[in-house]
Amino acid sequence: LELETNSDLKAQLRELNITAAKEIEVGGGRKAIIIFVPVPRLKSFQKIQVRLVRELEKKFSGKHVVFIAQRRILPKPTRKSRTKNKQKRPRSRTLTAVHDAILEDLVFPSEIVGKRIRVKLDGSRLIKVHLDKAQQNNVEHKVVTFSGVYKKLTG
Repeated sequence: LELETNSDLKAQLRELNITAAKEIEVGGGRKAIIIFVPVPRLKSFQKIQVRLVRELEKKFSGKHVVFIAQRRILPKPTRKSRTKNKQKRPRSRTLTAVHDAILEDLVFPSEIVGKRIRVKLDGSRLIKVHLDKAQQNNVEHKVVTFSGVYKKLTG
């Protein structure tokens, strides 16, 4: 990427790396770019994320850019699998923990202040996420993108 021309970002981007990038279709014919980063490097990315996203969105005009940590979901231990792996599955590798963490990464500049899960009669779930009012003007135009990316990643 040619982002290193920007002098203040150049030094910070030197030690950072990404694991993957993916372009997906979100509602309304718009596209979003998901950039996956290693979990230990996520904090470093979040320090410069606002500037980095602004530069990347200028470069890829009309596309939203989001940063998400590359996390692994380990299967739930069963009676048969207990003999193979002696270690207990960490909470951070459970399905719900990974999905919650993806949601946190997705809306990063703002914070999640509330979450409501509505289960309909047919079994489908509607998740309503309440974001911090302080960052409302920064993330309001990206809500459709957040919804589309979250659905694509979590199923």
